[in-house]
Amino acid sequence: MKPEVVKCDSENEFVTPERCFISETWNSSNDEMLSIARARVEPGVVTALHHLKGVTERYLITSGKGTVEAGDLPPTEVDIGDVVIIPAGIPQRIANTGETDLIFYCICTPRFSQDCYHNLEKESFTTRNGQRLALGRP
Repeated sequence: MKPEVVKCDSENEFVTPERCFISETWNSSNDEMLSIARARVEPGVVTALHHLKGVTERYLITSGKGTVEAGDLPPTEVDIGDVVIIPAGIPQRIANTGETDLIFYCICTPRFSQDCYHNLEKESFTTRNGQRLALGRP
């Protein structure tokens, strides 16, 4: 690995069937130890219940407010600056309880890959426009 600056690409945000929007900030096969993604959850939305196999995830809340559920923790309110630590294999989801977008960074160690994502809800859901989507990140 060598020193570098990775510029933010604000146009790479994509919607996921997990019911949130993701912008991959850092996720490279050249750095298996870490990935960073910016997540955006719209007001009133609860993300899909899921867990990550073999990956510890941390949420760093940067905007908005919500309620997080992780493993045996009771539903807990989160706000700007809070960090949520979710060990590998722990069921998790977050709800936006505010009136503006809930934005947070997902910091995964080792790095996130689609193979580690395990949906704990139905295999798919229908969006408002009737499109059927499978859960998980593309």
